[in-house]
Amino acid sequence: MSHSPSAATSARFPAWLLICGSLMAIAPLSIDMYLPSFPSLAGDLGVDIGQVQLTLGTFLVGLALGQAFYGPFSDRFGRKPPLYVGLGLYVVAAVGCALARNVESLMLWRFLQALGGCAGMVMARAVIRDRLEAHESARAFSSLMLVMGLAPILAPIIGGAILTASGWRTIFWVLAGAGTLILLLVHLRMEESLDHSRAAPLRLGSVARSYAELLRDREFLGYSLSAGFGSAGMFAYISGSPFVLIELHGIAPSHYGFVFGANALGLIAMSQLNGRLVRGRSLDHVLGGALLGGCAAGVGLAVAALAGVAVLPVLLAGFFVFIAALGCVNPNASALALAHQGHRAGTASALMGTLQFSLGTLGGAAVSVWRDGTALPLAVVMAVCGIGAVVMRHYGRSGTR
Repeated sequence: MSHSPSAATSARFPAWLLICGSLMAIAPLSIDMYLPSFPSLAGDLGVDIGQVQLTLGTFLVGLALGQAFYGPFSDRFGRKPPLYVGLGLYVVAAVGCALARNVESLMLWRFLQALGGCAGMVMARAVIRDRLEAHESARAFSSLMLVMGLAPILAPIIGGAILTASGWRTIFWVLAGAGTLILLLVHLRMEESLDHSRAAPLRLGSVARSYAELLRDREFLGYSLSAGFGSAGMFAYISGSPFVLIELHGIAPSHYGFVFGANALGLIAMSQLNGRLVRGRSLDHVLGGALLGGCAAGVGLAVAALAGVAVLPVLLAGFFVFIAALGCVNPNASALALAHQGHRAGTASALMGTLQFSLGTLGGAAVSVWRDGTALPLAVVMAVCGIGAVVMRHYGRSGTR
């Protein structure tokens, strides 16, 4: 079903965009809500915090791998059928996490939870591309970040409160309930957006050919990886900040959520500013400025850590600037990557997500594996990610049509 941009954006938050926001909020909810419970979870399961961090790593692996399967399926059968499958799996796996008795089973259920939840991310991007063109998509993605940005603000705070009141297992029961609610919204209120006259054949050869063509497309690949390096820096922060802020600098787990939320507020504010900046301006130009700001923050953190002056105010300032910059990076890079992929929006959205979360997994894993009792690993990884994002934007720009 096709929609004109003017009709689709006549309301700031039409119902379909709100549902897309809830679908994309699944991942940050599933990640951020249990971050304050890392020390408690480690003690309850009798493992060190490094093994608990690996449960985040397995979740990111699931997000990266799962998206590749939903895209081609959605280009053939529509956007809603994959959501039924994915959200159903997500709810079952969340229950499995709540009942896990050891860290190994928790890792398995987290992996399955991610395999289900990532369907929402793929379908949300595909629905926006189905309905809107590049500049309208960038504004829609910016609006979407206002909706989904509530998740990283509220999730650690809610998670900390649940942890204090009834323990970490209840967090996963709450996630199961949220997944059920979103599934009902999709079924009752979401219209199918795929024009079935443009449905792509679901044959292994054609799917492989589409993915190969996308990987050779400099515009798609460069902008996807630019956003991917930004996401890698964010996931490095998500993985490493509980140790750096809670254990290294003594911030209480219940207060960690407020620090995390402040950074998310910065991201939301920049995403809303981005909606204004892209009116009458090149998406690539706005993207370039945001990437330079994030890169400067990452490099500044690394220099401070190497010089031994990475005190708490310096860390908080660097984290804030890096995360806030993503409010401009993610909407514009996503819109630019998908700008010429309307004929295979689901497949392109899936590959973009797979690339981004593969890099995110590497960023989070690098911080988890490289532990030296200081903030240096997190700072260096964020710096590398900031530089990589700038480089890949130039690569994508060279392939712009």
